[in-house]
Amino acid sequence: MTTRIVVVGAALFDGGRLLAARRSAPPELAGRWELPGGKVEPGERPDSALVRELREELGVDAETVERVPGQWPLKPPYVIQVWTARLLPGSAAPEPLEDHDELRWLAPADIWTVDWLDQDVPAVRETLALLEAGAR
Repeated sequence: MTTRIVVVGAALFDGGRLLAARRSAPPELAGRWELPGGKVEPGERPDSALVRELREELGVDAETVERVPGQWPLKPPYVIQVWTARLLPGSAAPEPLEDHDELRWLAPADIWTVDWLDQDVPAVRETLALLEAGAR
C-alpha cells in the first residue's frame, strides 16, 4: 500500500474574493492557476503547513479557518486537501515569491475566468460553494 503524501491548498479569502496564483514552474504547469500551498513536511500538521507555505510563497501571515470537505488526487502518491484561510490583521499584501508569477483576487463571478490546473478544479468548486454560502 502506497503512503499518501498530503499537499495543502489555501482558499484564501479577502472581502468575499478568492486568491488565485499562476504557476511559473515547473514548465508543464507554468501559466495555469492554482490555490497556493504546498507539501506537508513529516511531523507537520496540515493546517500548520499551510500557514508556513503561505508565508514562504506569498509573504503573508494567515490563519486557517476550516477544512474544505474532501480531498482530491494529484500525481501519485500525492493528494490535495484545502483549507479556507484569511490574512491576519497587519499582514503584508500577498506577492508571488515562489513558484508563481501572478496573483489575482477573484470575485465569485470571476472564478472561472482563469485556467485552473485540472487537479484544482474540484477543490475550487467546493471552495466556490463555501464562498457563495458566505464563508470568509
